[in-house]
Amino acid sequence: MQPDQEPAADDTPVDVVVFAPTPTLTVTIEEVEGSPDIHLHAGGQGVWQARMANLLGSSVEYCALLSGETGQVIGHLLEDEGIRVRSVAGHAASSAYVHDRRGGGREEIAAAPGDRLSRHELDELHGLVLREGLIAKTAVLSGAPRDDAVPVDMYRRLASDLRSGGCRVIADLSGERLEAAISGGLALVKVADGELIASGRAESDDPDELVQGMRSMVADGAEVVVLTRGSRPALLLEGDSISEVRVPELQVVDEHGAGDSMTGAIASALAAGDTIQSAVVLGASAGANNVTRHGLGSGHADSIRRLAALIDVVPFEEGTQTGPVQQASPEDLARKAKTQ
Repeated sequence: MQPDQEPAADDTPVDVVVFAPTPTLTVTIEEVEGSPDIHLHAGGQGVWQARMANLLGSSVEYCALLSGETGQVIGHLLEDEGIRVRSVAGHAASSAYVHDRRGGGREEIAAAPGDRLSRHELDELHGLVLREGLIAKTAVLSGAPRDDAVPVDMYRRLASDLRSGGCRVIADLSGERLEAAISGGLALVKVADGELIASGRAESDDPDELVQGMRSMVADGAEVVVLTRGSRPALLLEGDSISEVRVPELQVVDEHGAGDSMTGAIASALAAGDTIQSAVVLGASAGANNVTRHGLGSGHADSIRRLAALIDVVPFEEGTQTGPVQQASPEDLARKAKTQ
């Protein structure tokens, strides 16, 4: 497939549409038995979300602008994973990075954030996402490696237009893009506590402050808010109800992509007709499972569903402080899973 051409591919409706304007070609260098082991993948926030939703059984369509050599490679890699690609014609370069992990961490060798999209590219991409999202009925709005890849207001317009057409819109964004999407109207927003504080909606990570910040998002246009808090239980605001989502703490291999795995799993579950609480539990399980792996947005569907059975959702009592969930060993989890 040539990414700048509208594919004459399968037009069967999908379960979830993911909008992330410029995905990333990732080159990762690892070491196996003293020799470099080089991995090539499609990456970036929207890709990890799409990958997780696809892993959990949803049919997924990825809408973006893919151009140049990197764009061609990204398109083929996504399709090889079973993710349908819809790209508009354009000339803006896709992003890419090279990371060296042979030392145990992530050393960035080189990174290209990609280009800003032109007016014509933006118009075509908006139309593409609107059309595909209205068909799928569930859409995820994600960011880009560079903040100015698309205008902030595009997120407001997409959220508003998709919602007006009966599409369930989920956002996993930050900064001005998040605020714009909320003002357009969202079925669900997933946000980290640090982002809530940075936005000025909360003054600190005090739980009561965070809850008030979540409620302000609802007042401004979000129906449901899911707030992640690192090692502390996530918070779920649905209607007037605030809940804690308590996940057994697993051994961390790589924390990158955990939030995106959570978002992808939530979208997959909601598209399948699950309740908000069930979807968030599955999302929390997918995020926790992801940190035990090197592959971002990856895992095993059966493992994720088994871990989900071990997650507790309890009412949140304002005025209380909650610490990390006690860490569970693999043996503890195995014993608990057998009783489910």
